[in-house]
Amino acid sequence: MKKIFVGNLSWKTTEEQLKAHFEQFGQVVSAKIVTDQMTGKSKGFGFVEMADAESANQAIRELNGKPLLDRPLRISLAQERDRSERREPREHSSYGGGRSNYRSSH
Repeated sequence: MKKIFVGNLSWKTTEEQLKAHFEQFGQVVSAKIVTDQMTGKSKGFGFVEMADAESANQAIRELNGKPLLDRPLRISLAQERDRSERREPREHSSYGGGRSNYRSSH
């Protein structure tokens, strides 16, 4: 399976529409639009998993820059991140939990 990043999605796009848009190139295993945890609204990007690499590569070549609901999509292979690369929440920062990005030179 190959995971594809899909950016610049219209906030009106549904997961069903996203899946259907990619199915013309092969079997879509899943289509997920990332949403804000607080509001449930789309963040404007998502991921599509294709069953095989050739289908994924063809979809990227054919759909990158092409519109879905009048927005040109930005499409690329998703970069797998391991858990060690994820940033710690700010409250666990070693800088004391202040909100400023300013660091004193003293």
